[in-house]
Amino acid sequence: MKLDNTINYIASGLERSGTSLLMQILHAGGVPVAFDTASRPPDDDNPRGYFELEGGKIISRLIKGTLPLPDYRGRFIKITAFGLKHLPLGKYRIIYTERNIEEVLDSMEKMAKIQDQNREDTKASFIKLNEMIRGLITKREDIEVLFINYNQIVADPKTQVQKICDFLGPKDIDQAAMIAAVDAKLYRKRRPSA
Repeated sequence: MKLDNTINYIASGLERSGTSLLMQILHAGGVPVAFDTASRPPDDDNPRGYFELEGGKIISRLIKGTLPLPDYRGRFIKITAFGLKHLPLGKYRIIYTERNIEEVLDSMEKMAKIQDQNREDTKASFIKLNEMIRGLITKREDIEVLFINYNQIVADPKTQVQKICDFLGPKDIDQAAMIAAVDAKLYRKRRPSA
C-alpha cells in the first residue's frame, strides 16, 4: 500500500506510551514505515523492537534542523512527544498515543532498573509535557492528528485499528494483521484502574 508522498507521517506520544506498539501495528498492516534495527535492537523491554531511526537521536537532529524530513514523506517515522515541539512547517499526519500515566512511570522505572525517588515531580512534568504537546499539535494548521490510547488498543484492538485505518484512508491496509500484532501478553505494566 502507499501513503501520500507529500505528507510526513509520524507516530508519537510520551516515552513508554505505546509508540513502538503503534509502529508494529502499522508495519504489520503493510503501512510504509521507516526505521533501522541496528541502532536499537529488540530487548526485554521491547521484544518486538523499537522501530526507531538512529537509536532515538532523531530529536537532537530535529532541534539542529539536520533531519531530512522530506526523505521520509509517505512513510511513518517515530518521534516521541518532546520532538514535536521542533517540527518545521510542513504537512503532517500524526498518530499520538496516550497511556495511563502511572503505567508510563512504572514502565520507565522497570526499564531504568531504578525506583524514581521524585516520582510525583516526574509525573507532574510528564502530564505538563503531554498537555503542552496536545495543545501545540491540535492548533497547528499543517498537522492532522489522531489521538489513540494504548490501554484501549490492548483492550479492543479491532475498534482502535479501525480508527487508525479511517484516519489514514487507503483501503488496502491489512486490518487483520494489524489486530494480530497486538499481543496482550506484552502489556506487562498494567494498573487495575487502566
